[in-house]
Amino acid sequence: MRVIIGGAGRVGAELARAMRAETMDVVLIDNDSRAVKNAQSLDALVIHGDITSRESLMEAGIGDATVFVAVTDSDDRNLIACALAEDEHRRQNGSSIQKTLLSIGRFRNPHYVSEHSEGHLKRWASVDYAIDPVDGAIRRLATGLRSSAIEEVIPFGHEAYIIELNVTQNASTVIHQTLAEASLGVEGGLPLIVGVKRDGEISTVPTKDFSLMPKDIIAVATTGLASFSRILTSFGHESIDFPTKPKVAIIGATEIGKRIAEDWLRSGAFVTVIERDLNIANNLSGSDVGSHGNLEVIHGDFLDRDILTEIGINEHHIAIAALDDDHISIAAALLANDMGVTRTGLILKDSDLVKVTQRMGITFAVDIKRVAVDNILAHIHTRASGAYAILSNIPDIVGISLPVSSATKFVGKRVGDAGIPDWARIAFIQRRNTTGGWETLRPSRDKSIVEGDRLILFCRPDRVADLEKRFKV
Repeated sequence: MRVIIGGAGRVGAELARAMRAETMDVVLIDNDSRAVKNAQSLDALVIHGDITSRESLMEAGIGDATVFVAVTDSDDRNLIACALAEDEHRRQNGSSIQKTLLSIGRFRNPHYVSEHSEGHLKRWASVDYAIDPVDGAIRRLATGLRSSAIEEVIPFGHEAYIIELNVTQNASTVIHQTLAEASLGVEGGLPLIVGVKRDGEISTVPTKDFSLMPKDIIAVATTGLASFSRILTSFGHESIDFPTKPKVAIIGATEIGKRIAEDWLRSGAFVTVIERDLNIANNLSGSDVGSHGNLEVIHGDFLDRDILTEIGINEHHIAIAALDDDHISIAAALLANDMGVTRTGLILKDSDLVKVTQRMGITFAVDIKRVAVDNILAHIHTRASGAYAILSNIPDIVGISLPVSSATKFVGKRVGDAGIPDWARIAFIQRRNTTGGWETLRPSRDKSIVEGDRLILFCRPDRVADLEKRFKV
């Protein structure tokens, strides 16, 4: 399977690395010589060229490609490249139904995303999927803000979450014993661990005979936000109550800031947006969301202590910054924390700053480019049923959602009898309920697997193809 990636920046390079881990044939194209040089360390073909050039696409082997992804910093170039790649692919292969191209573009312009959601972008620009990672980043941030002990949280939809955190010395009921033994000492059983990283060792999907040690980084599968407290205490962290209707201060009325405000308002929160620019503040006040009874828009400098004191920043439960400049966002969140806000959050573009902010005392930060990579990988795995994610703190462990069809060998069997290999772990069973919606079930050994289920499993990336074969997808 050949994947051609237009753009060798952070997102393109991470995509290439993930695809090569699955032993796919990967080609990167970029017209920036520095990006091309940086990408030379990847086990992939790197071409110094223009993704909007037919010649560059032909050099990359577009006729033999299965997937084309455009992830440059320019929406317009990504759009043109997808259309051109589809045209050249069709020109080389004619009407062959065995030779089709999946095209994916990353876009910041909400009009392109809207065109895709309404089904138009495929028709006039040959873009199969338009990736906008903002909503996914907002969801991760909202859940991660529940505790500073959470290093990452990945929503898999329908109340399914993967939480990454470390095991502390205080987890006396689970450390220095096997997972099977530890489960007997935890009321309700040990939370389901789908990945472990220990310092100096490779990541693993643990078996029942694996023993946890202090400082292990673990990925825990759980359903529902109410379960977070139990997970935190099980692994030695303090559980802190989260307000049902929090007061949230949002720093900056940017497009992302506006969408964060809308998300919190839908959950019943009281929201204060602080914006330096009078015109931008007025635009938000005059928009549809601006009339919401729980929203207050303040024109003022979010780095001015007097302004923050005047609006009662210390009475807010949460402060979130998602400005165009990562460094100003960090400064604003730190100031809010210094003035008494206990939970502070960030959406950042620079992944290196995410770990730094955790050491600064920021409660939770989201790497929006990491979310973009996960979203694109989910669409590349079109034979799967949706979700795909790389664990952030547990290298080389990925989660993928696969559908159970009538052709699947273990359909109708119990989880304990399904023959899932030791190198994989079922994290969730997602199933249609009587009203037609989806619900998430815990994969206990006695739970039956039925046709139409989606199983979310975790394994090493080089095992994904094997799982897909087992699921007949």
